[in-house]
Amino acid sequence: MAKKKEIVVQKFGGTSVANAEKIKRAAQRAINEFDQDRQVVMVASARGKQTDELIRDALEVNPNPPKREMDQLLSTGEQQTVSLVAMAIEAAGHKAISFTGSQIRMVTDSVHTKARIKSIDTKRLKKVLDEGNIVIVAGFQGIDENEDITTLGRGGSDSAVALAAALKADTCDIYTDVDGIYTADPRIFKDAVRLEQISYDEVLEMASLGAGVMHGRSIEFGKKYNVVIHVRSSMSDKKGTLITHEVPQMEGILVSGATIEKNLAKVALIGVDNKPGNAAKVFAHLTGAKVSVNDIIQTEVSKQKANISFTVSKNDFADAKKAVEEIKTKVGCEGVFYREDIAEVSIIGVGMRTHYGVANMMFSTLAKEKINIDSITTSEIRISCIVDKDQGDKALVAVCKTFELDKPVDKRSYVK
Repeated sequence: MAKKKEIVVQKFGGTSVANAEKIKRAAQRAINEFDQDRQVVMVASARGKQTDELIRDALEVNPNPPKREMDQLLSTGEQQTVSLVAMAIEAAGHKAISFTGSQIRMVTDSVHTKARIKSIDTKRLKKVLDEGNIVIVAGFQGIDENEDITTLGRGGSDSAVALAAALKADTCDIYTDVDGIYTADPRIFKDAVRLEQISYDEVLEMASLGAGVMHGRSIEFGKKYNVVIHVRSSMSDKKGTLITHEVPQMEGILVSGATIEKNLAKVALIGVDNKPGNAAKVFAHLTGAKVSVNDIIQTEVSKQKANISFTVSKNDFADAKKAVEEIKTKVGCEGVFYREDIAEVSIIGVGMRTHYGVANMMFSTLAKEKINIDSITTSEIRISCIVDKDQGDKALVAVCKTFELDKPVDKRSYVK
């Protein structure tokens, strides 16, 4: 009986397939894996800025385009890319076939422009792989139960990691225009260093806090189905960053990375009636408006009243304001306060579970820099501070220096 071949899933972002030269380079990466006697599935995004151009075209004809039609439109970008990649592989002398999300039955829910994958039928994929094809799948898209095209939100890594899980692939290589995941955004903290390894939980926190390398839902897939994810550069053969389950030595690292999120707004409901169920009413109404809420803080100001605040992406801000204005009188709210001039600076590290004093180090650093903290939220492995937007970069650089994020892990003074 023939030994089962390894399966490799490769995902190429828009900058990695932006022109003919880059498409040929991506095609050669797939061929290199195929020549190592592996089965290869590529997932490709729209080329370069094509998605942005399609959005601009839509807004020129309709300032508020229907989301279903936006999905119809935006899915065409990936369809063009996968066909071109298949042509490049064929030109290099190998068999290739391209598919849209609907052709491989990548079934999603019906939330247009930010759908979630529900299932993937791998029968057709396995058949064409066994026939010796390199398979190229359009990222970023699927189909709902009504046969309508859906898109998964910007990024497209969801579909790559989901395919890797469904096919029980050995690895999922995410090719980008950077060579891995860094301790912080190098554009702001120029001395940031590349991480060799990071846990699913840490990357999940970083993704939710604005780090742009990976989409949070991709990491959820990886963690759930134990997919080893390798984030690496499409321009070199250097090893990038491996995303895996935690290993014991990670606990010795206080902070693995720091992030800043500027595409953020804050909503505060002041003087809400302090009654059981009122918070549920507020957030149920936001859920009904399809608003994704980030950090939530509720504080009791008296036996009669409480304040509830939360943050949202600026993309959801208009919908959040509308929803809050609709529900505020039903919960006895005395007033609503909105802020768009904020940034959220966060530190992330599984080492926080076993070390004390991390919060004090962060708050003392910000105090020393005369940076006021609007609000604080935490998880088991994360501390986040809302600060004035114009002080956000300064805050990020300061905490990076405090936690030595300019040094490799084994060179930091606190790591034993």
